[in-house]
Amino acid sequence: MDALPLAGKRILVTRARSQAGRLSEELRKLGAEPIEIPAIEIVPPESFEALDAAIGNVARFDWLIVTSTNAVRAIQERCERLGVAAERFSALKIAAIGATTARALEEAGLPVAVTPKEYVGESLVEALSNRADGARVLIVRAEVARDVIPDALAGRGASVEVVEAYRTVVPEESVARLAEVFAGEPPEAATFTSSSTVTNFFHLLRVAGFGRQPDGMLAVSIGPITSGTLREHGWEPAAEADPHDVAGLVAATVRAMLSHP
Repeated sequence: MDALPLAGKRILVTRARSQAGRLSEELRKLGAEPIEIPAIEIVPPESFEALDAAIGNVARFDWLIVTSTNAVRAIQERCERLGVAAERFSALKIAAIGATTARALEEAGLPVAVTPKEYVGESLVEALSNRADGARVLIVRAEVARDVIPDALAGRGASVEVVEAYRTVVPEESVARLAEVFAGEPPEAATFTSSSTVTNFFHLLRVAGFGRQPDGMLAVSIGPITSGTLREHGWEPAAEADPHDVAGLVAATVRAMLSHP
């Protein structure tokens, strides 16, 4: 028996190309053959006007909530463009969804006060408790996202401003790549790091001429929201990451493969 738990397994990686490297590398260390077919591409918003205005007047907020490393990257790039130093954020309390986002903020010189246990909006609302009640809150996130956080905070009397830092789109070149891969023996499993990767994956399937996911291919999810989106498409996850990060997703992939040899 090979000592590597994913030896010989072909694992589909649907994450954006710019972010897929670490996941593929960790899967490869365990013997897998990662197949990168990005289901999403990260692109700038239609306009940075709202984000620039918020950064330029950041002192009027009490809290900054950042939902992803993509949002952190956008904040950094716009701050550099505008000549705004990290010190301008020093009076804010900052919350991050996920340990990876928190690390990115810390590396950018933005200390994080709150990181929820789980990588979901509901967990962040719970972690904030009543600390943001009546506060002025800036949320930096993707163009399309769930409204759990702004709705919950607004219901507690907070003044919430949501600004878009980036958009996710379907990479056109992924259609041909998916058709090529799925024309033969499909991968044993597919990994999904967000609801967007799930939704866009099924879009890619339809455009490539496939009615549904290949029989026998397992789905591995990064967390409960992503798992819910998979179920909405009639695909029960074989495993779900815990914690909801790349390391957890890799471990979940191993569990899925061991339980479905």
